[in-house]
Amino acid sequence: MITRYKPGMNASKKSSAPGGAVQKTKTPQRASFNNPKTTLYKQNDNGDYVKVIVLGGLEEVGRNMTLIECNKEIIIIDMGLQFPEEDMPGIDYIIPNISYLRDKTDWIKGVIITHGHYDHIGGIPHIMGEIGNPPMFMGALTAGLVQKRHQEYKNAPQLKIKLINEGLNLKLGASFNLEFTRVNHSIPDCFAVIASTPLGKIMHTGDFKIDFTPVNDKPADLQRLAQIGNSGIMMLMSDSTDATHPGYQVSESAIGEEMGRIFEKIEGRIIIGTFASQISRVQKILELAQRFGRRVSLQGRSMNSNVEIAHEIGYLKFDPKIIINDNELNSIPDNKVLIIGTGAQGESNAFLSRVVNGEHRSVHIKQGDTVLFSSSVIPGNERSIQNLMDMVVRQGAHIIHYRMLDIHAGGHAKAEDLKLMMRLIKPEYFMPIEANHYMLRAHAELAEQVGIAKENIFVADNGQAVLFQKNNNGKSIGSLTKEKVPSDYVMVDGLGVGDVSEVVLRDRLMMAGDGMIVIIATIDAKTGNIIGNPDIISRGFIYMKESRDLIEKTRMRVKNIVKDKNPMTPADDDFIKNKIRNDVGQFLFTQTKRRPMVLPVVIKV
Repeated sequence: MITRYKPGMNASKKSSAPGGAVQKTKTPQRASFNNPKTTLYKQNDNGDYVKVIVLGGLEEVGRNMTLIECNKEIIIIDMGLQFPEEDMPGIDYIIPNISYLRDKTDWIKGVIITHGHYDHIGGIPHIMGEIGNPPMFMGALTAGLVQKRHQEYKNAPQLKIKLINEGLNLKLGASFNLEFTRVNHSIPDCFAVIASTPLGKIMHTGDFKIDFTPVNDKPADLQRLAQIGNSGIMMLMSDSTDATHPGYQVSESAIGEEMGRIFEKIEGRIIIGTFASQISRVQKILELAQRFGRRVSLQGRSMNSNVEIAHEIGYLKFDPKIIINDNELNSIPDNKVLIIGTGAQGESNAFLSRVVNGEHRSVHIKQGDTVLFSSSVIPGNERSIQNLMDMVVRQGAHIIHYRMLDIHAGGHAKAEDLKLMMRLIKPEYFMPIEANHYMLRAHAELAEQVGIAKENIFVADNGQAVLFQKNNNGKSIGSLTKEKVPSDYVMVDGLGVGDVSEVVLRDRLMMAGDGMIVIIATIDAKTGNIIGNPDIISRGFIYMKESRDLIEKTRMRVKNIVKDKNPMTPADDDFIKNKIRNDVGQFLFTQTKRRPMVLPVVIKV
């Protein structure tokens, strides 16, 4: 359910979460979060306090979730996911650990979502039912994307979404008065949040960049930002993703102009790989297609879904007749075709990878095609992208990427933009967020350059609390505490949420590294004697047909292990399994210098 929020409404009175009984709705993907009794620190029970705790986004790019707690009331900013790292085989994505909130659902007054990227909305279906399903506040496009994703989780609670806009003043509980101001990013409807508390104002920028000529969006109101700064900001929490990059971020409009010059020279088909969330980029591409008389094929489920939602809401403006389906692709001349798809990061199941692997039902690379990689390389994806590019050129296409020409603009503020934001806001305290630790440190150094006192800059870890309290003179004093709340990974694997532990990942990595060997021994239940020869199955360890000698030595080893027991006692399954696992594992290591996972199976007859 989405409603437009009317100024003056008290959201906490409209919600079942704050101030009354909370009806908890279980989702089918219940997270196995820990629920420790956490005592953070001693504080004056009679005085006002504010805690800021970031559950995700201080040690990685993604999994963004921030809590602001004031006098036993909490607001949440964002609930994102993080994509798995290379040492997490089989994991779909990672979400924040909300153990700290488990016994505080009646404290939660609302959830604010800054924008519609998955690293800010991806955890919503898994978390909202766990925290009492409080009201949510977000822009119109963000609401459409959140609802579209939420439809995939049939038993998750129906979200109570209220739409916001810039200039809206929103009161949540007794402690929070919120204000929103638009910022620019690579997707429309992005908001910075200004939370007024009894101790002072905290501003959370969300993802942003300074773009004076954005596409299908208004430029951020720098005059309004200066007014916010003049009103007195106790602490600024600011996006650090591009803090290590000097200069200013490129405008999205400039990217459109560069692409236009490229389109003029290309005779064959144009295939563009970009992020489905780059709504502004897609708008410029559609405008160029119209200008150069090309029909557009949208490829990839997320690309089609995002374009549909943005067009319905009015953030994408184009003539629907320009869009063609797969059946029309081969009937249109190549110089009149433009294909937009996902997969510029080399993702295995995305459009571009399926095309180069010959798995796409209607699109195949051919001589004369030009493929534009309109996105920068996400760290860790270099090899995948290089392999993808190699396969594209082998199949006869020409490649253009962002290092050759300006066909990609980042969505995050670079160093000079970040300094401009800090100069406008003039915070007393500063906390860099939303990046890896070295990026946070780089942002902290920028803060020192603009005059923020070093002792007032908090570079925290996930789960580490920042505390504000008033001193004897009534002044709000902030400190970065040493205490932390649980913030470890909660991994999503298929329908399982939180059921994959570090032990499971270790086993997966072991099998990926050295394979596994299964040993099946049949023994007499009364005597414990082995019956016949043990069966051995190898997966990812050795090729059995070429390792007969090693297999036979392993069989004999197993026979001796089973024989080496007291014949007067019945066979002990656990003893035999452990003996096989340890002895055979050690034997195979001496023979191969590899440590496969040994899985013994004992069958009694």
